[in-house]
Amino acid sequence: MRVLVTGAAGFIGANLSERLLARGDQVLGYDNLNDYYDPRLKEARLARLVPQEGFEFIKASLEDRAALEAAFDGFRPQRVVNLAAQAGVRYSLENPQAYVDSNIVGFLNILEACRYRAVEHLVYASSSSVYGANRKLPFAVEDSVDHPVSMYAATKKANELMAHTYSHLFNLPTTGLRFFTVYGPWGRPDMALFLFTRKILAGEPIDVFNNGRHTRDFTYVDDIVEGVIRTLDTVPGPDPTHDPMAPSPATSSAPYRVYNIGNQQPVELLRYIEVLEDCLGRKAQRNLLPLQPGDVPDTYADVQALVRDTGYSPSTPIETGVKRFVDWYREFYSV
Repeated sequence: MRVLVTGAAGFIGANLSERLLARGDQVLGYDNLNDYYDPRLKEARLARLVPQEGFEFIKASLEDRAALEAAFDGFRPQRVVNLAAQAGVRYSLENPQAYVDSNIVGFLNILEACRYRAVEHLVYASSSSVYGANRKLPFAVEDSVDHPVSMYAATKKANELMAHTYSHLFNLPTTGLRFFTVYGPWGRPDMALFLFTRKILAGEPIDVFNNGRHTRDFTYVDDIVEGVIRTLDTVPGPDPTHDPMAPSPATSSAPYRVYNIGNQQPVELLRYIEVLEDCLGRKAQRNLLPLQPGDVPDTYADVQALVRDTGYSPSTPIETGVKRFVDWYREFYSV
């Protein structure tokens, strides 16, 4: 297939592009290589993709509608995976405009480009953050997600609503994927594992929010990518069981689906740090702090819908995933 991957120089996007190329797909990577975090890491990911047969790359933003439409017209993708977004919960408190520009305006441009070019299937990144203030665990796609606690979460919820509208009005098959705390080699420097590793190796204290007592459903990047590919290959149709008198947020009478992709094994942050310390062979100096605005106490994915429709569920234990990250980090940064 011809697959357009936005955010192709990002953590998940680069890994996904590599997997798609390995199975023989043609991939057009689209990324603006912004400086939200060190662009050199994005360029290093991209450098692994560019020499591969079947890969093309365009540097541009989702907000640049002309550039995006030119990319669609030149490549003529059959399917699209939209992973480009302004990420990060805490940064959304500082710069909400960046989230509207990329995650709302940019996503509208994606939807419009898909609508007018008969794209077979749009898969897009949502987030576990949409569950917001929910306290019922595990989080299921059938649950209401009407109480976001960050602007980042609100834009991801908006993406799901926008996608449903286009599925309903224009019969565009869309699938939203709620990722749960992704980690692994080539990860984002603003994420906890990367930050902790860098500071522990430098002998600096790490900031441990909520005194380390909150839990996260840490999901290894290879499991995320496998989930993306399984859903990309599963084009949704109208749900024959949809009941407008008791509608499910996860399906519709339109060709629309939403799935969780998580490890189904919530881990307390203190345990995550212990595993990292074991892999590094060093103890961390811990600066215990309260829960930060916009953060949620716990996440835990119910992936029954993903298993039902694709036959897949993530399963990599953190002991394996964290070790792989540490091995990569030591090699990449020559530590």
